[in-house]
Amino acid sequence: MQVRLGYACISLTINKSASKTVTYTNYQKKGYGNKKLKEVLKQNLEELKEILIYNYKNDIHFYRLTSNLVPLATHPNVNFAYDKLYLKKWQELKRLIKKYEMRIDTHPDPFLVLNSKNPVVLKNSINVLNHHQQIFKLLGVKGKMVLHIGSGVDDKKAAIQRFAENFQKLNETIKSMIIIENDDKVFNVLDTLNLAKKLKVPMVLDYHHYKCHNNQEDIKDYLLDILNTWGTERPKMHFSSPKNLKEKRSHAEYIDVNEFIKFLEILKPFNRDIDIMLECKGKDMALFKLVRELRYKTNYTFIDNTTFII
Repeated sequence: MQVRLGYACISLTINKSASKTVTYTNYQKKGYGNKKLKEVLKQNLEELKEILIYNYKNDIHFYRLTSNLVPLATHPNVNFAYDKLYLKKWQELKRLIKKYEMRIDTHPDPFLVLNSKNPVVLKNSINVLNHHQQIFKLLGVKGKMVLHIGSGVDDKKAAIQRFAENFQKLNETIKSMIIIENDDKVFNVLDTLNLAKKLKVPMVLDYHHYKCHNNQEDIKDYLLDILNTWGTERPKMHFSSPKNLKEKRSHAEYIDVNEFIKFLEILKPFNRDIDIMLECKGKDMALFKLVRELRYKTNYTFIDNTTFII
């Protein structure tokens, strides 16, 4: 079983985020407008290039792209043709991702609620998905967008049905990019798994969310079905550690190596190659701290700096 580790958005080591933004208030100020958006976009594209190079040189094959690469990209009152700007920079990023064979995914912001009862929120949510599809196209990426099922404002059954109905309104390309994740408050592993099967989309198991929100299900009983939602694709899962006992839903700075090893032991009998996104505040620094601890505490065979066999 091969495991690859990834991190989300920001490299703390080189202090690059590719997510500088512009507030709409500042956008409206004299002298800002699209001129400022262009400046910030250029900086973000340059930072993303540095992140990709850093990832490659440190054997990081799995990376979550920020949702803020293009400032104010989905704001309804901003007309910003970012896809027509800096074409050489977009092409260079596309070339690097292909050369490095890097897996790139996104996790659109929490304001995306595909099962919203509010038509304005739903429209904005679909616009966000269209934007992410456009970014993937510019980068030449066949990536995935991680979504939560969303709001449970009335009851879960109705909320799940709305998600399914609104999912069918999306274009086929976006449908093929969506993967759904269990959350820590409303939609548990079973809710998410059943919907994934119904929609024929992959499910991302977030182990931290499962620990926070479950009905005492044994995750071992559902892992095979979760893995099977991916078909022949390499599955991905999320792992993080709680900040503390009081703030158990918040992500800690680093990963608890002992709990991580226990999680891998649960996965091991299924013998499925997998990518694990570490959702911790320490980002890439936490990733490499975990690697050092795994090398010390286990006999895993490391293929490179972030990939190992158990």
